[in-house]
Amino acid sequence: MFNIAQYEAKTKEEALEKCLNELNCKQEDLFLRSEYIEGKLFKGSKYIVYALKKQDILDFIKAYIYQFSQLIHINIESEVLIQEDTYRVTLVSDQNAILIGKEGRTLNALQLLIKQAIKKETQLNLKLNIDASNYKLKKLKGIERQIKILAQEVLDSKIDVSLDPMNSYERRLVHSLIGEYKHLITESVGEGKERHIIIKYVEE
Repeated sequence: MFNIAQYEAKTKEEALEKCLNELNCKQEDLFLRSEYIEGKLFKGSKYIVYALKKQDILDFIKAYIYQFSQLIHINIESEVLIQEDTYRVTLVSDQNAILIGKEGRTLNALQLLIKQAIKKETQLNLKLNIDASNYKLKKLKGIERQIKILAQEVLDSKIDVSLDPMNSYERRLVHSLIGEYKHLITESVGEGKERHIIIKYVEE
């Protein structure tokens, strides 16, 4: 499914140079992993560099979405951009409500399926975000507004506030936002779908 090339040399630098020359790529165009193999009797030590083109991942994502569209009989166009090693996918369809699903569950399920398919073949824990009609972007902006209001309430009352369960991406956003406030900290509690954040007031 994926063409993961490997290159051997006595040093990591030599293996990498061999990789870049043969693939005719820049280092930033590849996912790279290296392995050191210690020498044994009559065999010297060596480095192996494994390389996968980021474009191959992009092509796989588009093909997966096309196959998905055929299975559910909905015409879906996809645009995939790579930004700081995150694959940002925008879906365009005349059935966006179905694609998004209740509370974004269909989008999240599709995102998880693609990530798992790629990880199974490549061992990569890929950063992937799939959205349609800017649903997730609008939701994040709503969360951001809500958190700013709650942060001020906790500062004023000095009473902890427990938030509703969120996915890992949304929790990271909350941790980041609250991290900007003096006297406030966050704590994640609960397991699985019940995992949520508590905003806490702390003295100096």
